[in-house]
Amino acid sequence: MFVRRRADKVERSTMSEQQADVLVVEDDPNDLELTLRALKRHRLANEVRVARDGAEAVRFIFGEDENTPITPAPKVILLDLKLPRLSGLDVLRRVKSDPRTRRIPVVMLTSSQEDRDIAECYEAGANSYIVKPVEFERFVEAMRVVGLFWMVVASTPDPTSAAAHP
Repeated sequence: MFVRRRADKVERSTMSEQQADVLVVEDDPNDLELTLRALKRHRLANEVRVARDGAEAVRFIFGEDENTPITPAPKVILLDLKLPRLSGLDVLRRVKSDPRTRRIPVVMLTSSQEDRDIAECYEAGANSYIVKPVEFERFVEAMRVVGLFWMVVASTPDPTSAAAHP
């Protein structure tokens, strides 16, 4: 079961109803709330889905059997690095290693400033790496910039189109 947020309404959805502009993968309730508030404040996504750990994110992206990616795929994934059950790095590697999902932009959104973490994420195919600002207004501004870039400015191919699967 995933949480779907649309405008001011929160609904529960089943796997068969999955659709998202943004998939937020975050286990910290405070960081999750800040991210959702920032996306809402700037009206950057109509449909936002939330996964609270790495295993839930993989089920959302690849389906219950992990072999059938959802369609349409999220336009962007905001992925925390330090997650329970399956790390953000493992989720990133899974997404980027599969030809059906590798074109989905993945933004690592984490508190880690470790050079090793940054390098590993880019090596695994992260599209960007953002260190979460501590102050609310800076966090909201970072989300505004990330959201504007990935949801408005950047042109990305439909990850589920035939051209995305050579």
